[in-house]
Amino acid sequence: MRALLIVDVQNDFCPGGALEVPEGDEVVPVINNLVGAFDHVLQTQDWHPAGHQSFASSHPQHDPYDVIEVGYGEQVLWPDHCVQGTDGAAFHPDLDTTHTELVLRKGFRPEIDSYSAFFENDGETRTGLAGYLRERGIDTLYVCGLATDFCVKWSAVDGRAEGFDVFVVEEATRGIDQNGSLAQAWKEMNDAGVQVISAEAAR
Repeated sequence: MRALLIVDVQNDFCPGGALEVPEGDEVVPVINNLVGAFDHVLQTQDWHPAGHQSFASSHPQHDPYDVIEVGYGEQVLWPDHCVQGTDGAAFHPDLDTTHTELVLRKGFRPEIDSYSAFFENDGETRTGLAGYLRERGIDTLYVCGLATDFCVKWSAVDGRAEGFDVFVVEEATRGIDQNGSLAQAWKEMNDAGVQVISAEAAR
């Protein structure tokens, strides 16, 4: 059984948002055309408390996009984004969420960032998604959303590591492409056995 996983299609990741992904809003109509073809639709939602450790504003000596060492490894320092309860954290207003059966919020622990839908960034703290999928007999994930080189990649690679068949819907995702991160992300996904699929083939 298969499910569509929509990653972080939120206002702050779309043009005009605090951490905009170039052309991020262009995934919305593509995703809307996909959701009706799936019996199971899941979404992730970045949901940070104010003052989150991953925010550059929490580290006055650093600038946005600096990389620092924290307890669980390297951490990119981001502009404040997807703060709980703000308009920036809301899903894009044109995104069809009527088919969504589960919204998985991530990044809500102040001391740890969370890119993947399966694990926090320490690689150990589970979100519970793998168990949710297994209990429903879902073995195949089609991943789309924002951003290709961060939350989509981490979710797809971790999904493979958890034993699921994973496809990334190419036209339904966009990347930040920071210092070659987009090409690296596609390579990492390919190496992990993630397959790239067109939206038409995914329907």
